Amino acid sequence: MVREPRRLSRYIEVELRRVRLERGGRLILRDIDWTLSPAQRWVLAGANGAGKTQLMKLVAGAVWPTPTGRERRRYLWRGETHATPYSVSEEIAYIGAERQDRYERYGWNHTVEQIVGTGLYRTDIPLDPLSRQDRRKIATLLARLGLAALAMRRFLTLSYGERRLTLLARALAARPKLLLLDELTNGLDARNRAQALDWLNAARTRMPWVLSTHRVQDVPRSATHALVLARGAIVYRGPIARAPLERWLTRRPLPRSQRGVPVRGSGRAAPLTRLVRSSVYLAEQPVLEDISLELEAGQCWVVHGPNGSGKSTLLRTVYGDHAVAAGGRIERAGIQPGVPLEVFKRTVGLVAPHLQAEHPQELSVREVVQSGRHASIGLAERPTVADRRAAARTLQAFGLRSLADRPLRELSYGQMRRVLFARAVVGMPSLLLLDEAFAGLDAPTRHALMRETERLAERGVTLLIATHHKDEWPRCVTHELELDRGRARYSGLVRSSVHTGRGGGRS
Repeated sequence: MVREPRRLSRYIEVELRRVRLERGGRLILRDIDWTLSPAQRWVLAGANGAGKTQLMKLVAGAVWPTPTGRERRRYLWRGETHATPYSVSEEIAYIGAERQDRYERYGWNHTVEQIVGTGLYRTDIPLDPLSRQDRRKIATLLARLGLAALAMRRFLTLSYGERRLTLLARALAARPKLLLLDELTNGLDARNRAQALDWLNAARTRMPWVLSTHRVQDVPRSATHALVLARGAIVYRGPIARAPLERWLTRRPLPRSQRGVPVRGSGRAAPLTRLVRSSVYLAEQPVLEDISLELEAGQCWVVHGPNGSGKSTLLRTVYGDHAVAAGGRIERAGIQPGVPLEVFKRTVGLVAPHLQAEHPQELSVREVVQSGRHASIGLAERPTVADRRAAARTLQAFGLRSLADRPLRELSYGQMRRVLFARAVVGMPSLLLLDEAFAGLDAPTRHALMRETERLAERGVTLLIATHHKDEWPRCVTHELELDRGRARYSGLVRSSVHTGRGGGRS
């Protein structure tokens, strides 16, 4: 093996040979041969379920390869060779949706400064007060990533994109010798996405990294190599200049047989929801201020704005997860005082990142989809015949039948997102709330789900969609709400100068 220059020896080199990974009796990765050298920066591509996340976890030491007697792993660092990642695992930083979800699942609502501080000491939660020197280091790092204003904010009050950048700062605080970034740009607005890519492109950043992505525009220009997976096997490995990334990241939509569920009219009147001068506070911090909005049957609203502008909070307020502060009000057609909010929620479909954290990982795909008919997390009672039949139809239509008995912990991020779509649609909702619902999806799945969203609108379903990407605006969009720092900058009919068809991303 060719040794890297002495100046790069402080970084980790990883060699995998004939590595295989099985989970639940299924083959996830097969015959992986891959060498990550310190001078290289890799882009990892492939469809949802191809094995990208599991490969990163295997490199990081979070999962163990299936023993065959043929596999070999070598980690070279500081002139020493290790047969497993055990001795170097603390020097490898992994950032992905699963780690981000842990904070939601366990209620770790520390300040941004404290969370970045755990990177300095490589702990999960803060154990000791930060020193003055610690705070200076953290402040410098947050400033580099444009997060200085968030230092004292509580993690669970941040937007999805702000949380992702906070965890990047935490990883960098640990000064890792290898950085693994699983869909880093998910949930980032245009400004923060550019800032993250600028950091990866910086000439001074010699740290080797691996970045998985489903969007060709999120491939950093500093990437040197690419690895493409298909069904757990490597189909390309080599210089990025010769990599077929355009083919893998912008593939054509799925065939008609996999285009989604044929939703029938529910027979219910679509709900009319009104927010009147509504403000919402989280952890005593104002997140939405003086928002007025009326959703009428058949409308399609797109909510956009930078990270932290309040998009997710708005959708969760409409759904009923957050209360409106005194002085404002929210009205829902058919929901009078004394009527449980769950009655309204059963007429609403919701797809949002926090749902991936809230569902117990041992639940099966079938159980999650069935729960959509009751707007519950899991099933409090045995499913009825109607529940089972509706779930079976929806699983079939979404191409999830083969996954029906799989527990959530065995799904990829993109597969789980398809499950949440099926859960949202199974009850034939009158209102569909989509919060960054297409993030983390490969191009065919993204296109198929966007078509299904447009079909729902054609059948009279009211849509409220939060997104950072202009190419995710449906053709049927009728209205838009632009948020900035919790306030409405524009609310009304979609502006012709903004809605120009599907093109590049925007915040």
